[in-house]
Amino acid sequence: MENFVDQIKALSRRIQKIKDNIQTEEATKTSVMLPFFQILGYDIFNPEEFVPEFTADVGIKKGEKVDYAILQDGKPVILIEAKSIQDILTKHDSQLFRYFGTTTAKFAILTNGIIYRFFTDLDEQNKMDATPFFEFNLFDIKDHQLIELSKFHKDKFNIENINTTAAELRYTNEIKKFLRTQWDIPSDEFVSYILSEVYSGKKTKQIIEKFNGIVKKSFKEFVNDMLNDKLQSALANTKEQDLTVAETAVSQVAVEPEQQEVVTTAEEIEGYITVKVLLQEIIAPDRIHYRDNLSYFNILIDNSIRKWVCRLYLNNNNKTITFNDENNTSVKISSVSDILTYKEKISEVAKRFL
Repeated sequence: MENFVDQIKALSRRIQKIKDNIQTEEATKTSVMLPFFQILGYDIFNPEEFVPEFTADVGIKKGEKVDYAILQDGKPVILIEAKSIQDILTKHDSQLFRYFGTTTAKFAILTNGIIYRFFTDLDEQNKMDATPFFEFNLFDIKDHQLIELSKFHKDKFNIENINTTAAELRYTNEIKKFLRTQWDIPSDEFVSYILSEVYSGKKTKQIIEKFNGIVKKSFKEFVNDMLNDKLQSALANTKEQDLTVAETAVSQVAVEPEQQEVVTTAEEIEGYITVKVLLQEIIAPDRIHYRDNLSYFNILIDNSIRKWVCRLYLNNNNKTITFNDENNTSVKISSVSDILTYKEKISEVAKRFL
């Protein structure tokens, strides 16, 4: 599994470097898609296993072809519709939909080489669902999605096993999408549902509008409280260990006057641990390091100065955090706990170095 994950992440980094030079569907197939399916364990040069231009006749139309089919025991089990890396996938769904019902395949993949959408027939047997049960984005890799993707590896592929989790995956993703929408702009229906549990008065349109902002604020505060609780628990478990490491590092600094002035504070270590916790879903904690300087505290990936994620300026009253983005954006913070509000920004920067 570890080797599989490393290969997927390496492919992601490679595609990000070359994507602007990929202008056609054929170039997308050769440069992006075929390496992806090789990582999944398929022999792309074996026509008994991986068939390009697979014939999938539709009704009275003969000679209809799908870009690729993965075979098992001589029969197609996965159909793959490939589009250019420049394309938006939504407009092509119906084309793959036509192919699905004409073969024995149980799964279909629609992809532009970056996003891979996995379909099956949960709603009606032998008819491809309109909604994918799983989506994998090479430019936004999440650990739990790698586990699901690995189920499509040749060595692990099992139709029954995938089918048992497909429905749960699909509805989990739909619920998360719904909650994300409500997080940004709560709908009247959502606000009304919340009010039915906490408000005894009549839920008029004016009341719903009045409570919309309150619900949104409560939602965000609840999530922040949960995150804070998790962070404090993580801090309690790791702070003592990291402080010991920091003290050891400081004590080992050569006794030169300039270097002796660099003192790593408990507040800086807390900031370092906070960033580690925020990034734990996308990067292993042991890859995150720090280097303290006279003027700022650097947080790095792989202990490489070229991969700095953010810099903390905590040694005076004007505390700030600077992000390693195109503009080296800096924002003021009142305390280390404010770093929590920048999880998305910190993750965005860190993903550039994965």
